[in-house]
Amino acid sequence: MTVDLPAPTRRDDLADLDLRELERRLTERVDGEVRFDAGSRGTYATDASNFRQVPLGVVIPRTVEAGAAAVEVCAQLGAPIVSRGGGTSLAGEACNVAVVLDWSKYCKNVVSVDPDARTAVVEPGIVLDELNKAVAPHGLQFGPRPSTHSRCTLGGMIGNNSCGSTAQAYGKTVDNLVRAEVLTYDGVRMWVGPTSDEEYQQILAEGGRRAEIYRGLHEIAEEYGDDVRSSYPDIPRRVSGYNLDSLLPEGGFDLAKALSGSEGTLVTLLRAEVALVPVVEHRAMLVLGFPSIEEAADAVPMVNGHEPLVVEGIDERLIHFEREKRLNQGSLDLLPEGLGWLMVEVGADDEDELRRKVESLAADAEQAGAHVQEYEDAEDREDLWSIRESGLGATAWVADMADAWPGWEDSAVPPERLGEYLRRFGDLLDEYGYGKASRYGHFGHGCLHIRIPFDLTTAEGVQDYVSFLDRAAHLVAEFGGSLSGEHGDGQQRGALLPVMLGDRCVEAMEKVKALVDPGNRMNPGKVVHAYAPDENLRLGPDYAPSEPRDKHFRFPQDDGSWDRAVLRCVGVGQCRSHEGGVMCPSYRATGEEQHSTRGRSRLLFEMMSGHPDSPITDGWRSTEVRDALDLCLACKGCKTDCPVDVDMATYKAEFLSHHYEGRVRPAAHYTMGWLPLWARLASFAPRLVNALSHAGPLTRLGQRLGGVEPDRPVPYFADHRFTDSYRRRGPRGSGERGEVMLWPDTFTNNLHPHVAKAAVEVLEDAGYRVTIPDSTLCCGLTWISTGQLDVAERVLRRTLRHLAPHLRRGGLVVGLEPSCTAVFRADAPELFPHDHDIARLRDQTRTLAELLVDTDGWEPPKVDRDAVVQPHCHQHAVLGEDPDTELMKRAGIEPTTVSGCCGLAGNFGYESGHLDVSVACAEHELLPALREAGDDALVLADGFSCRTQVEQTDGGRQPEHLAEVLAAALRAQRGQPTDPRSRPGRPQQVRHLDRHRPQEGSPWPV
Repeated sequence: MTVDLPAPTRRDDLADLDLRELERRLTERVDGEVRFDAGSRGTYATDASNFRQVPLGVVIPRTVEAGAAAVEVCAQLGAPIVSRGGGTSLAGEACNVAVVLDWSKYCKNVVSVDPDARTAVVEPGIVLDELNKAVAPHGLQFGPRPSTHSRCTLGGMIGNNSCGSTAQAYGKTVDNLVRAEVLTYDGVRMWVGPTSDEEYQQILAEGGRRAEIYRGLHEIAEEYGDDVRSSYPDIPRRVSGYNLDSLLPEGGFDLAKALSGSEGTLVTLLRAEVALVPVVEHRAMLVLGFPSIEEAADAVPMVNGHEPLVVEGIDERLIHFEREKRLNQGSLDLLPEGLGWLMVEVGADDEDELRRKVESLAADAEQAGAHVQEYEDAEDREDLWSIRESGLGATAWVADMADAWPGWEDSAVPPERLGEYLRRFGDLLDEYGYGKASRYGHFGHGCLHIRIPFDLTTAEGVQDYVSFLDRAAHLVAEFGGSLSGEHGDGQQRGALLPVMLGDRCVEAMEKVKALVDPGNRMNPGKVVHAYAPDENLRLGPDYAPSEPRDKHFRFPQDDGSWDRAVLRCVGVGQCRSHEGGVMCPSYRATGEEQHSTRGRSRLLFEMMSGHPDSPITDGWRSTEVRDALDLCLACKGCKTDCPVDVDMATYKAEFLSHHYEGRVRPAAHYTMGWLPLWARLASFAPRLVNALSHAGPLTRLGQRLGGVEPDRPVPYFADHRFTDSYRRRGPRGSGERGEVMLWPDTFTNNLHPHVAKAAVEVLEDAGYRVTIPDSTLCCGLTWISTGQLDVAERVLRRTLRHLAPHLRRGGLVVGLEPSCTAVFRADAPELFPHDHDIARLRDQTRTLAELLVDTDGWEPPKVDRDAVVQPHCHQHAVLGEDPDTELMKRAGIEPTTVSGCCGLAGNFGYESGHLDVSVACAEHELLPALREAGDDALVLADGFSCRTQVEQTDGGRQPEHLAEVLAAALRAQRGQPTDPRSRPGRPQQVRHLDRHRPQEGSPWPV
């Protein structure tokens, strides 16, 4: 006999909620950051889904106890709550009109590890990769590994019941959850897990609210148990719906597992005890090529019979999209013949067993008609996995298909029926005109990933979207599948659960919700009593963004649309990774969502979206957007590292140009933005300028007045500009390989002319006749980075007038400073996309390494040294590093390449208020790499900023441009002397450096 519980009602009306009092009490009670400002609310208004709901406020607790205190305060005032981890949810479960609890910044500790029991206790904000690092010394790992492993949190994984490719071997997150410490909205705090009959009776005997919850859940399980047994699909990837099966006797009446996957709609997770699995030491990877993706899916049961660790499917459309977007270029050619592929990983305890598995699988696959390729090289395997992990980014914003969105992106069916499902699903896609979409996913578990080109901005398009979802839900139910095989229901699929589970099971879920959260304050409108999939759309039929008419950048990759450029971010959160690539240095330093590429994209969207409830109401004049962009280093790392090529440096420049239009700018925009002019004036009396700029307290006063960080030393100007000395010297050498123009950028010309002199030596040795422009010119970089785009455009037009004759003759321009070279290759074409001379400049500009590696018959001198290499971020993002790597290889240089940003980033590290972040960025990868390097190792940095940062923060190292190293080796080869200190001035170091380093307990994660 069960008790009837009232179904929770949706309470959208929060008119009686006193937000000021809520903010006041949270600030008073919570040890953390309480933010009800417009910028924070705009930043958290959406996740990676199609939906948008502006939160009431954001709380970032410093401890788990602080998070519990926040829940208590919200309960006192009746404020809804939504917990958030990495914010990569695809079904809208991480956004709501509620108080957002962001656990990811501080609550990220591994509380304990028990290697013998193979368990760990963790806080909800810990990132999966960080947990795996912590347990790796014990030969253990957490089994499920989503593609977002570098930024997804364990709390989010438990909330969504996440899986990933390795769930093939280790199951879903729920299968690896031992216990959980949870807190109900009304204050019941308890550790939950499997419950024996004895423990159950003890809980009932103790009485109280906890006993009420246990009793009610037990009675719901009794009343609806047969419905659950008959209606819940028995498949590996049933993620949709509450885990009511875990409440059944055969499920151990396990409340931890029952609450996993409830998406924050029932309780707040405080800590979790998770199971760990041994790392499989002996692994092999095979790729099986088939004539179609459907035939690849047909082979899944055969592959599953070999007990693989991973079975992933990819189709020819994904490969086509990656080729079009130039993703994983070297990896795509590794695939065997076919138009559909299965990527399979097998493992064993020893090499002999592994070889038997490989041979058996290969034989069966060949018999099934597959082209089989095994990959023994670790780098090849990593490259191939990158093809699959790039799926989400590769299928968004592609050239020959309408913009694609989530919505039906992770359905799952019995693996043995996957091929049949793909054929029927393909027919449905074609019927709605969505047939160009790529199909890939976790095929071993029957899980399909797809981004579909829904039209979400017209009434007819949204109607088709809703109709398609209903048809697709009925199709997956026909196959005995799950609406979601990984990403959860949220708002996207919650209203469709009756199609899959039937009314009785949905009724049981509603009763669970009414029992545990009777006031419907926990993430309301998601999963149970869910909003319809066309409510709260981020776009929608009424989407009417304001499109500026007076843009400077033309955004050629976005059809000239600022709105479309800002909309690029799909929320996948790669910018929240702490390793690999450059993106995003400011997030890596601060741990702040607002200072990630995604956070800034969200605010720019809010600024222009036209939504009446947007917290950003003042457009280009927004101080919230300005403040979020303030710590953007304009490194352009996101231009390459972001899977959808967001270019925040360009967006920042465009924003600043409008924000300060007709207004006085910050002092730093005049001092550093106009550096080329000041450098030209300084060239008339460089020694006097150096004396004045290194005059102790007087200089630091001037720096403060000029918006320059007083603890950052001012660089020395050279006694003679490179261009002045070169005009006196003139070209030399045979010039048998023709003429090239060496670009004398402001930094090289005025501050480090020895770099240009070294480059001339190398170029002349390679057989080139070196020329320079006939006048003092500039690429406009400093005006671009400070958003003075009207000036930058005038500067570029003047430069182009002088370079046009050389360019029209087919002449090459060789750049030494990566940031300036990148202007010619990227910024200038985006400012002037239809200018033929700009196109020539883009196509005929070379880096020194690019020119030299393509110079047939010339070999660099042997250096034979180890080197720590800090690539400039603009080189990483725009120019590429492969030619430099090849040139170093030919010269016998063994590089250790630093992947992160140095932190100086042109004017950024000099601006007042930025020094702490600048040093924190350097401490992330650059400075640790220098400390680990041998005393005799070279330090190579082609960027002036990178060399300056090394010199001013490492103390003792003298970084060099690759041209310097090659020229020195040439002189040594000829028996000529070398200059031990060719740069101007004395060695410099940041004043009070220790004060600016990240300290223990500092808000900077590093």
